[in-house]
Amino acid sequence: MLGHLLSPERRHRLRAAPRAAVAGTLGRCHGGRLSPHPPAGVCPQKEPRQPGEPPCLPDPGRAPACRGHGGRSCSREPPPENREPGARPGTALLSPRIPVDSPGPVIPGAAVATACPAPGTAAREVKPPSSQENDSEEDMFGDYDSFTESSFLAHVDDLEQRYMQLPECGDRDADSGTKDLCSAGLKNNLRVTTVINLTDPETSEHGQKQSHLDVPAEPEPGSDLSFDVPSSQILYFENPQNSPEALGDPCTKKTNGDPQKSSHEELVSSHTEQPEPNNDFSNVRAASESSRRKSLKDHLKSTMAGNARAQTPAFPRSKHLREALLSEEISVAKKAIESPSDDLGPFYSLPSKVRDLYVQLKGIKKLYDWQHTCLTLRSVQERKNLIYSLPTSGGKTLVAEILMLQELLCRQKDVLMILPYVAIVQEKISSLSSFGIELGFFVEEYAGSKGRFPPIKRREKKSLYIATIEKAHSLVNALIETSRLSTLGLVVVDELHMIGEGSRGAILEMTLAKVLYTSKTTQIIGMSATLNNVEDLQAFLKAEYYTSQFRPVELKEFLKVNDTIYEVDSQAADGMTFSRLLSYKYSEALKKMDPDRLVALVTEVIPNYSCLVFCPSKKNCENVAEMLCKFLSKDYLNHREKEKCEVIKSLRNIGNGKVCPVLKRTVPFGIAYHHSGLTSEERKLLEEAYSTGVLCLLTCTSTLAAGVNLPARRVILRAPYVANTFLKRNQYKQMVGRAGRAGIDTAGESILLLQEKDKQQVLELISGPLETCCSHLVEEFTKGIQALFLSLIGLKIAASLGDIYQFMSGTFFGVQQKILLKEKSLWEITVDALEHLTEKGLLQKDSCGDNEGLECHFRITKLGQASFKGAIDLAYCDTLYRDLKKGLEGLVLESLLHLIYLTTPYDLAAQSEPDWMVYFKQFGQLSPTEQNVAALLGVSESFIGKKAAGQAVRKKVDKNVVNRLYLSFVLYSLLKETNVWSVSEKFNLPRGYIQNLLMGAASFSSCVLHFCEGRAKQLYNAGYRSIMHLANANPEVLVKTIDHLSRRQARQIVSSAKMLLHEKAEALQGEAEELLRLPADLPGLGGPSSERAGSHAGDVTLS
Repeated sequence: MLGHLLSPERRHRLRAAPRAAVAGTLGRCHGGRLSPHPPAGVCPQKEPRQPGEPPCLPDPGRAPACRGHGGRSCSREPPPENREPGARPGTALLSPRIPVDSPGPVIPGAAVATACPAPGTAAREVKPPSSQENDSEEDMFGDYDSFTESSFLAHVDDLEQRYMQLPECGDRDADSGTKDLCSAGLKNNLRVTTVINLTDPETSEHGQKQSHLDVPAEPEPGSDLSFDVPSSQILYFENPQNSPEALGDPCTKKTNGDPQKSSHEELVSSHTEQPEPNNDFSNVRAASESSRRKSLKDHLKSTMAGNARAQTPAFPRSKHLREALLSEEISVAKKAIESPSDDLGPFYSLPSKVRDLYVQLKGIKKLYDWQHTCLTLRSVQERKNLIYSLPTSGGKTLVAEILMLQELLCRQKDVLMILPYVAIVQEKISSLSSFGIELGFFVEEYAGSKGRFPPIKRREKKSLYIATIEKAHSLVNALIETSRLSTLGLVVVDELHMIGEGSRGAILEMTLAKVLYTSKTTQIIGMSATLNNVEDLQAFLKAEYYTSQFRPVELKEFLKVNDTIYEVDSQAADGMTFSRLLSYKYSEALKKMDPDRLVALVTEVIPNYSCLVFCPSKKNCENVAEMLCKFLSKDYLNHREKEKCEVIKSLRNIGNGKVCPVLKRTVPFGIAYHHSGLTSEERKLLEEAYSTGVLCLLTCTSTLAAGVNLPARRVILRAPYVANTFLKRNQYKQMVGRAGRAGIDTAGESILLLQEKDKQQVLELISGPLETCCSHLVEEFTKGIQALFLSLIGLKIAASLGDIYQFMSGTFFGVQQKILLKEKSLWEITVDALEHLTEKGLLQKDSCGDNEGLECHFRITKLGQASFKGAIDLAYCDTLYRDLKKGLEGLVLESLLHLIYLTTPYDLAAQSEPDWMVYFKQFGQLSPTEQNVAALLGVSESFIGKKAAGQAVRKKVDKNVVNRLYLSFVLYSLLKETNVWSVSEKFNLPRGYIQNLLMGAASFSSCVLHFCEGRAKQLYNAGYRSIMHLANANPEVLVKTIDHLSRRQARQIVSSAKMLLHEKAEALQGEAEELLRLPADLPGLGGPSSERAGSHAGDVTLS
């Protein structure tokens, strides 16, 4: 009944009122039996109050303690723990949330109430509570949106009916005392009403004193009326000089032709006009009659409206104003982005706060013309798929970020951004986290060992997933499996050309093909600096294409042959024109050490400008860095000397006291090397030092070109090779694209050093077209098409041969099939791959129809499901299954070496080459138990010894097993020593390689875990939910309960569980004995009285 009487604005205001006020209101209405507590003025331990005696008001900080007449025995002071720190006696600190069933009623709207006054005495002055009592900004009503749905109103209606049925005058029945009490209690409720403190505490302290409450002084001009207003009501308050009409206060109304007054002002006025209660019974009755003539709902509304305006905890007004403005702008942006209008709003259909954040965080004040053109394309506004290509440093990422923010804020959809490397993911996480905090969305990392599958399902805030290629594929699979792919509104792919690079390209192709096939609402945006056959990619992604040759900083390309430098010129006959000769004076010794004249080239730019030197190999990076430092002037040591000392200090902290000797010599000159041999922490530190100008030169490998954004004034290519392979044009463009920093340099320079023998090849390199981007889905057989078909059937995307063929037609390979594999049709390729999976036992063929095999259905086997769930490379799934099955029969648990071996990645083992002398030395240090592990795997000490001695070995041993065991030794040493540096020195391996091995093992162990989940789930569902259950299990029962479990395997499971349980018990027992053992350094332990002291100590402990 109350809901239809209130305007929407008033309902919004009432919703923001603290729950404690509602609880207090319920505590007052005892006539309607709404509260188990007695009304105000009724002491639970005394007889009914005499007429004219003032009611006993409870202390709001605790339960009532009334024990006598008139509240004379009530405690007038709150307990110290409920008093605000520094508050004078009589001021209670209220809890921000008081449950309805809390002991003692609470006066609605009263933040602080006086204790029970003695009869005939005036109530003490009420001091408003401190604004620091509650710093919660949440809406206490949660998702509850309307009072009309509450049973509370039903109680109010019932109370009103009962109240209105009371006789106007006449004989009083046995309940007249209760009715009078209800009336008097209601009158007191309305009389003791909280007043908003519009002044500061000092002003309030010296305000006018009333007999029952403080009436606030008028606010000073310019004082902030909304400083203490709840955030949900901040928009309803403006200037204190505004009239009530201007404020738009929904609680105002006309009374008897008077000007509008707020409900609060009415309450104050009615309170000042009412006489004090006295011992005259007729006055009490008259007050009751007057109160009864007003509707109870009107009083309730007035009280709750007063509560809505009551003093509440302080909050940063500017923050809430910004949040309210942002919310309003997002609401407007949502409408604008859905309308066909060309109006882009404040910032490309985004709130103006996004524009301000780009200025504040990235210094971007204006977009380039091409960025504006791209963002306003009709295809972009219609959410069509898009591919765009520009040179490196052209500003491609900013366009993608704006589109992602539109999806997150305006369309309220999740976004996936796919990046090629872990380092770039981490850089982007750092870059966009501030936007997530300010704009209210989550930024989640899916790289390395990070990421949750499926992702957390969020109710309100949306998520931006930033992932590597492999993690993005797993994430899309998880979303499809949980039928949540529709929540993904946008997929952004950086470096789209990587779709044509080996197994990683095949995985990226599978990811995009699944999104295209299963979700018609998800938009795909791809960008790259090096795209050639864009038409094929357009056909695959069904995308529009935009390109521009814009580059904010001009790039000049040069070639150096001997001492002559030529500028690349496409208009010249041979593709280059003479530029200049090197003028640097070289000594004979320097010519021998630096035949390529690198010292001359780098000293032209450093230390005032930055320089990158790309080298063919990791070892060459270190050698070049050291060589440069030998011939640089000592003056370079003085440039930012203190900062360089800090860099070395930080490197020492990262290495637990150790620093790479090469970096120790080169960093003082402002030079460092950068490649995968460094740990991720070392690389990050050096990148930051380079970005801030502390380091002025990095010698690096080609991976830096596609990695983090580290531009330079000059880029030097040490040779046109990557390792022993001649440079590709795509790689060349990535490297030279690092030259020139927008906003810092006016031009960028790249210099390629070459020999006369490579001159013709280099000219073809710089003038030729970019390489064609081709699908590797079929070429990477086990990681490509086989893995794709297995996941299609496992995820139930397609199950029949016809559906799988239709899916393949929509892939990038399907577009290029006639070019890549002319001898076979797409149908034959599909059938062959399915037959191969069936032969391996990963798929099982069901009944086939007569429609040329189109209706032939497949279903995934348990081995196939395990391989798909674990994301195991199908080339190794059989090997892994055999290893785990063999390990189940004879798993060695006395040492962790066997378990580590089972979680060592197969692909890293295939790429490694052991140091046989180190291998033999480490093998000789194994314990008998650990040597037993090697014997089980078929690797003997004599075999390792012969390999170390360089002798011929007749006995055939699986090379992959030997290499994998060697890597297991590395991981085992790392587990025991936990220091990358010491393990690196022990095995003569780069620190970065050991760190990558550790990350690979962690990832592969997760894959093995998911691979084994089938058997583990069987055991769990059968009731074996802990090691104790398995240790005490009956093998015969296990065989009968678990499918495909042999007796030998069952006995092995039980014995292994017993072994683990025994080891755990021994460890706990050893820990207990250690705790009970007398400390060796106990004072006086060596003296004659040590035994007695020990026994006394034990007595004290036991007592």
